[in-house]
Amino acid sequence: MARSFGTDVTTCSPRPEVLAGSDDNEDTPVSSPSHTVPAEIALDRYRAVIFPNRIREQRRRRGYQKLMALSEQLPEIPYIRLSKIERGEVAARADELQQIARSLDIAPSELLTDVAAPGFDMAVWAQPFQDGRLWVPEEERVAVILAAALRTLRNKDRTLTIAALDEEYGLAPVILSRLENAYRTLNRWNRETIATLCRLFDVVDEAALREKIAAQYLGGELDAHVGRIADAQDRMRRTQQRIAALSAELGLASSRSRKGGRAPLSNSEAEQRVGGGRADEPVADLPSPSASDVRKLPVYGAPLPGGLIAVTKPDSTIASSVSAGPRAYALRVCRATLGAGLPSGAVVVVDPDRFPVAGSLAAIRSDDGHRLVTVTFDRTGATKGYSVMPDMEIALDDLDRADVHAVVAAIFPA
Repeated sequence: MARSFGTDVTTCSPRPEVLAGSDDNEDTPVSSPSHTVPAEIALDRYRAVIFPNRIREQRRRRGYQKLMALSEQLPEIPYIRLSKIERGEVAARADELQQIARSLDIAPSELLTDVAAPGFDMAVWAQPFQDGRLWVPEEERVAVILAAALRTLRNKDRTLTIAALDEEYGLAPVILSRLENAYRTLNRWNRETIATLCRLFDVVDEAALREKIAAQYLGGELDAHVGRIADAQDRMRRTQQRIAALSAELGLASSRSRKGGRAPLSNSEAEQRVGGGRADEPVADLPSPSASDVRKLPVYGAPLPGGLIAVTKPDSTIASSVSAGPRAYALRVCRATLGAGLPSGAVVVVDPDRFPVAGSLAAIRSDDGHRLVTVTFDRTGATKGYSVMPDMEIALDDLDRADVHAVVAAIFPA
């Protein structure tokens, strides 16, 4: 039986008597006069799917009925990651798509899906990957509220870094990511995870946890995050941007292969979203901005040895319409340390108030300078940052969260 947490299961709006503080709800916190209606929760059944693709379709067409059979041909891609890519749970890198395509003897572009095409149906695409569990809207809402409560808690307490949660609470990064993105309902987590959550929120048991986060939601404390976790339209826009970025990178690599040099992208001076967010929270794309939405960001950056970028005094600005925080800045790439997909003439938009997600880029701050890396998970779920030139692997979970900034856009040269 689904547990109730004090909201209407159809609209997830607070009951009138809760807002009024009636005698029947004496123990229920009442929201302040300045905030009488908490943010509405829009459930998204496919919120865990960020990269719909044609890998399953193409491998089965070429005789690989089981993913394991294809995995044996791809020793450089761990089976767990390959499975997540095929299921759309993580975005593939361009080089991974190229490896998969070679094994299937097809062009990499044939693995991409046009999610904006009239015939695309997410429900149909996702059906083979469903686990058959009953969809319980109220439990899904609890999952979203818990995700928002976790993000709120970590925003207030900056000591709760990914590394600290792993070391001090035993909450592995991959589990934290699933919790903060509401990928699993609370009633599906094991006792150890529930106990850890109770310790984090300083409550005695699961019932008290549900009560506490429900009160936070009703009081409006979670509004900053609730709407960002389960919005189907935002998810679809982010997906379109990821696929467009991959398509552009694959096209650039193909052009280099044919011509022996770098071909400029056709979208001169266009901003290409590349992801970023709090602990695997994808950054929402925005509708076309008006002139008043455009901001001027300072551009930093001069090349340093070892692929580092010096944060010099800004000598110019760029116009950016990306949904970045108030402390966002622009950084010159200087050298193609991540390969041809991000050429030396590009400029990236960096948001220090966001943490990068797997499949995106990050700027790592150090005393010596900034370093751009590609972000992904290893087979244990640890978050890693990779550079091509020089060839480096950096354990992002071991760094201070304040030094790992999400790259939320890239502006390519004409």
